[in-house]
Amino acid sequence: MEQSVRHERDPGGGLPEPGPRPLSAATADAPPTPPAAPPDAAVPRRTVRRVMAGLVLAMLTSMLTNSIIGTALPTIMGELGGQDRLAWVATAALLTMTASTPVWGKLSDVWGRKLLFQIALGVFIAASLAAGTAQDVDALIAARALQGLGLGGLATLPNIILGDVVPPRERGRYSGLIGMVFGVSTVLGPLVGGFLVDSPLGWRWCFLITVPLAVVAFAVIQAMLTLPARPRRSAPVDWLGAGLVFSAASTLIVLLSLGGTQIPWTSPTAVALGAGTLLLTVAAVLVERRAADPIVPTRLFRDRTFVLASTGSVCVGVMMFGLIIYMPQYLQMVHGMSPTVSGLMTLPLVVSFLVTSIGSGFAVSGNGRWKGYTVAGMVLAVAGFAVLSASPVLPGLAVVVAGQALVGLGIGLNLQLLLLATQSALPTADLASGTATLTFFRNLGGSTGVAALGAVMVARLNAELGAAADAAPADGAAQDWAGAAEAAQGSPELVHSLPGPVREVIVGAFDHAMQGVFVAGVPVAVLGLVAVLCMRGVPLRGGNAPEPDGQR
Repeated sequence: MEQSVRHERDPGGGLPEPGPRPLSAATADAPPTPPAAPPDAAVPRRTVRRVMAGLVLAMLTSMLTNSIIGTALPTIMGELGGQDRLAWVATAALLTMTASTPVWGKLSDVWGRKLLFQIALGVFIAASLAAGTAQDVDALIAARALQGLGLGGLATLPNIILGDVVPPRERGRYSGLIGMVFGVSTVLGPLVGGFLVDSPLGWRWCFLITVPLAVVAFAVIQAMLTLPARPRRSAPVDWLGAGLVFSAASTLIVLLSLGGTQIPWTSPTAVALGAGTLLLTVAAVLVERRAADPIVPTRLFRDRTFVLASTGSVCVGVMMFGLIIYMPQYLQMVHGMSPTVSGLMTLPLVVSFLVTSIGSGFAVSGNGRWKGYTVAGMVLAVAGFAVLSASPVLPGLAVVVAGQALVGLGIGLNLQLLLLATQSALPTADLASGTATLTFFRNLGGSTGVAALGAVMVARLNAELGAAADAAPADGAAQDWAGAAEAAQGSPELVHSLPGPVREVIVGAFDHAMQGVFVAGVPVAVLGLVAVLCMRGVPLRGGNAPEPDGQR
């Protein structure tokens, strides 16, 4: 492998003879790559602005998708049949988005960032059309799975492209802009989703409305996205490793989705899924250790910053996607809100996230110090879930608003800063793989979190409804009590139109089930706090800072 040359000033002030820089443990097994331009070299601001214009428009389009359907899902599942399958519609996209993320990052090294970005947009457009015309739950889940493939590219490639053209410390400002896009889309999504569901257009336009936006984004990217030339790797794509990573993540998410609800944890099916997850993970590690150019380089896990940031990102994914998906269902089922109003009631979460995401990005651009923000953010997230857990004890929307705001502040302080810390710590050769893998872990946290939290909610809901049915009086109302479980799978409007006693039982069961979701968020946030506390707060590199060399 061709070694780079570093000139270091000796104590006497002279320069030693140039020689090969020794390989560190973190880069000893790196695949051969052609020499590339230094990543921290100055890029004209005009180029950066043009790049950001294309990225922002495409990301706004893709991020609107998940935030729009959050408020619409209860109505969608009520019409197509089965509130108990709500988690599958959400998880299908998160699953394929998660599993495909490392592949998009690696393929961008081989085929180029712009081409891969446009392919991701094309897949997203086709899948949105399929989802908007789905006639049953199975077709919708399949379309959402295809949509997730496109979202995987749109979720990771912008940060990789940003890493190509902006030094780590300056990246904070632009990452704050990406956070702003996320916040704006998350604010608009619930409002737009609720409006569409309540309007004559109906829930199908929650998927179709993003198609013209994506087409415009594709055209803008073609015209405006101009990236600096970079060498392409000649090593073959690690398709076996990609397949094993995808299969391991998929099997884990299926296990968490079904376990404790549709299959007992001790059943042969659950045991087989658990064993399959373990075997596929071991096989993926073995294959990636020997691959010429692995999808997920195992050398990344020798870096302390990367490992701890990945752990924190998993926790952020669980908290973020969990609240985005289940908060609207809680507000509609328990508090009887319309989709539009429930969208408005998620504003404390997204506005607080927006404020801290942008603010922290600009703050770290000054001196490059980031650790204090991430620690404070995890503390706020712990407090937020603790407050939400008390909502059945302290009824009222003030508790819900306060809890959402605290969690939003915490997520905003961690979402982009953990990525910036990782990009600053990794060598240039691992920028794309490291960014894609960290995004993979964040999305894995989101997909497994939605699946696991959904399993918790459904298990507690069924237990509450079963207990109510067993305690039902043996009179003419027994039939109503027996049908409570079936009625709970309908839309929020159906639930709140039921006779008083049955409605109260279902609403109380949902309230109890959602408390389990909020309580489960507390240890997740505590784990994230431990991870960021153990990270070394090395300031972000500036434009002329040397590239990291060695283990951290």
